[in-house]
Amino acid sequence: MVKVEIVKDCRDEVRSFRLEGHTGYEDHGKDIVCAGVSAIVQAALVGLLNYLEQRPLYEKESGFLSCSLAQGLNAEDAFKAQIILGTMEMGLREIEYMYQDYIELKIRRC
Repeated sequence: MVKVEIVKDCRDEVRSFRLEGHTGYEDHGKDIVCAGVSAIVQAALVGLLNYLEQRPLYEKESGFLSCSLAQGLNAEDAFKAQIILGTMEMGLREIEYMYQDYIELKIRRC
């Protein structure tokens, strides 16, 4: 099972996310659930890296990705980040709805 944790602040804005594991839906290279989750999360990271002036901190390995927004984002970067990360969250919720035995999405609030 792949586990995704999204951390939100007191204003319900995403501050970070973390993905770990593999779905186990199908063999490596044929796993559409893992591919979908990976595509959504990696697209969000690429969006943050390309559209924000203040780059997020991230770590990426096979079966693991963590990303945290920089502290003190300016208003424009904060707005862009929430659009990108909100879209990521909606996409992951849809996959979790359809494949709940293979993905666990947790929202943690600070």
